Amino acid sequence: MRMAESELPMSERKHNSWLHGYAIFVACATFLLIIAGALVTSNDAGLSVPDWPTSFGTFRMPRMVGGVLYEHGHRMIAATVGLLTVILALWAWRRERRRWVRWLAGVAVLTVIAQGVLGGITVLFYLPVAVSTGHAALAQTFFCIMVSLAMFTGRDWRWDEPKSDDLGAPSLRHLAVATTGAIYIQLIVGAAFRHNGLGILPHIVVATIVTLLVAWMATRIFSRFSSERRLVRAMGLLVGLVIVQVFLGVGAYVMRLDSRNAPQPLPPVVNVTTAHVAVGALVLAASVILALQIFRRVAAPQGSDAPEHLGAQQKAIG
Repeated sequence: MRMAESELPMSERKHNSWLHGYAIFVACATFLLIIAGALVTSNDAGLSVPDWPTSFGTFRMPRMVGGVLYEHGHRMIAATVGLLTVILALWAWRRERRRWVRWLAGVAVLTVIAQGVLGGITVLFYLPVAVSTGHAALAQTFFCIMVSLAMFTGRDWRWDEPKSDDLGAPSLRHLAVATTGAIYIQLIVGAAFRHNGLGILPHIVVATIVTLLVAWMATRIFSRFSSERRLVRAMGLLVGLVIVQVFLGVGAYVMRLDSRNAPQPLPPVVNVTTAHVAVGALVLAASVILALQIFRRVAAPQGSDAPEHLGAQQKAIG
């Protein structure tokens, strides 16, 4: 039976630096897509193009003026990212030896297709809150998948490295999962608020929970795992992004209140709100990166299933 790629010594593993670079490129393109989507919402341009998949009844390029610039521009970027994702999946299935990475690339394709369909339904049914919120949430999911693929295709990624013991309670792994889940819920609540489906109070409550969880995890990592440089760097990035996000959130809400009687969204409000959405996506991605590094470098609580067994599973099925 052929040894699985994840079980080979690092010196014997074949690394495709071009695939890794391309995965990073697609992840960056996905981040631009999130910004483009935020510009649509911030400019109230969601129905500037009232039909889908056509634009004003045709597939020709419409005049890119006013809200059409944001709405149709968003569609063009989304279509490009979809094509880039299909290319990434095909490349991974041809060149990537780890089966689970290939399957994750396939999931990315299904996710971007579902995202496009949700976007179309949002237009066809005139921006229903539930669908619009789901569209925003799935965008964050897709971004996390792409960031994960960019990490997994890196030269030194492997699960079976020596791991530091974790004697704290709850375990750092559980705390990382809880924090990432809370951030994801916060982004969903934020999307519902932007689409006028919820008030500000749930947003504030979940944001407070996220901040406390991030502070708790930072205390654990900086005090007990200070020798793990990758964990410290990832934690520092997450803390910095959360601080920026809090200030952007307060600023966006205050500016929104001050301009609530404006006939159309004012440029400063659009800029701050869009930045708030963009940094929110980076916060979630940073939390995913940190969680993956924790699962990679910190031992699981005794008696639990853990990714360090992935190599043995891969060997059994490979």
